[in-house]
Amino acid sequence: MAESDRRLFFALWPPAGVAGRLHEAALAAHAACGGRPMRRETLHVTLAFLGAVAATRVAAAEVAAAAVAARPFILELDRLACWKHNRIVWAGCADVAPPLAGLATNLAQALRDAGFVLETRPFAVHATLVRNANCMKPPPPLAAPIRWPVADFALVESHAESAGSRYEVVRRWLFVLD
Repeated sequence: MAESDRRLFFALWPPAGVAGRLHEAALAAHAACGGRPMRRETLHVTLAFLGAVAATRVAAAEVAAAAVAARPFILELDRLACWKHNRIVWAGCADVAPPLAGLATNLAQALRDAGFVLETRPFAVHATLVRNANCMKPPPPLAAPIRWPVADFALVESHAESAGSRYEVVRRWLFVLD
């Protein structure tokens, strides 16, 4: 990564109440599985990961994002699970809402059309709650689904720091209201 590069991704960024519920789930999962719970201010759902982007290309990513139209929807996170291969406890949903799947697909296509190279694996709705977890036993179930009213998405910059990554929302795009 060149010194002028910026580490970027697009994400759904939760409102305070949703972030609080996710953080409570992270602390419960941490109590059961150990590891390192994510800080409340870092919780999000990644839509597209760009990685290292030259500062001169950030505007192209913003233009691509601005071309994506979406309508508000409710994301219902209804389960916790653990990926053993990377020891991550995450919150996700059994069924991906069609508006979310469409948003992820359309954003990825707009970014590819603008010349960005993205991962080819399918979009997986998840909010990372705990890293370095012991996945030998499952995390506790959610007491109730977390209902997240989604009305925008964000371009986020990741800054590496000694205490872990710090995320900075660079810009948001509001969805079209009916």
